Amino acid sequence: MQILITGATGQVGSAVLDALLRAGHQVTALVRTPQKAEAIALRGARPVIGDLVTPETYVGLASEVDAIVHTAFDSRVGETLDRTAIDVLVGAATRRAGSGLPASLIYTSGTWVIGDALEPANEDVALAPPDLVAWRPAHERMVLAAATTNLRTMVVRPGIVYGGARGLIADLLKEASNGIVRVVGRGKNHWPCVYDRDLADLYVRLLVSPDASGVYHANDEADERVEDIVEAIVGHARIKADIRHMPLPEARAKLGPLAEALALDQRIRSDRARSLGWMPTLHSVAGNVARLLEEFRDAREAA
Repeated sequence: MQILITGATGQVGSAVLDALLRAGHQVTALVRTPQKAEAIALRGARPVIGDLVTPETYVGLASEVDAIVHTAFDSRVGETLDRTAIDVLVGAATRRAGSGLPASLIYTSGTWVIGDALEPANEDVALAPPDLVAWRPAHERMVLAAATTNLRTMVVRPGIVYGGARGLIADLLKEASNGIVRVVGRGKNHWPCVYDRDLADLYVRLLVSPDASGVYHANDEADERVEDIVEAIVGHARIKADIRHMPLPEARAKLGPLAEALALDQRIRSDRARSLGWMPTLHSVAGNVARLLEEFRDAREAA
């Protein structure tokens, strides 16, 4: 399968790229710099230098491939850039499908769009996103509404992604190594998490499953409390680390809208992903800290 991926050097996109290459697909990755292009080529993909803010650098590519995987999110312009990318990618996939060729498009969202989920929530749950991601449901709807007979559109909502040296869990590992871990609130809230390689496997399954369409959650369903994750991480630190709890008002002042997202209490279920045979290989952050710490150190040394 010929696939175009955005965000191939990001936390999610990097794992997805590797999974697609392992599965034997021919992958073109949109990257912004020659340095990133060189790194992508060494991994076995075809790099193309372009930028999501410049549609002419990738609209032609998007029209030529069997599938598009959009994992990129650029904080430079955030919501506006994501909307531009969706317009371009959906338009390209729609034109391809309109010519009679099959096409697929996967959009990466996240479980934060759900808001608090005190009871286990599957893909049919109503959305109540915090301000940080209040714009994402509209982008999800745009992608899903583009589906036609020849165009499959899918939205993946990962939980908090762990593995390697990037992301919120890696941040906690780094903080513990520096002697203090900061937690928003009391830490009694649950984070839905997913190992990066397990998440990547779901993308591959979606692309090769001809009937797959719609929304798919991706998390390990461990329902771990933040305090349990943090205590496990601190227990593996080389130095004794303190845990500092930030009251939500203080966290809002320091972190802005991110504080509300970190304080969400979510129990998420991935029913539709499991119906495809997807099964996470890791089922806990707290139970795999030693492994994650090794991956974290290896990734930092390789950077």
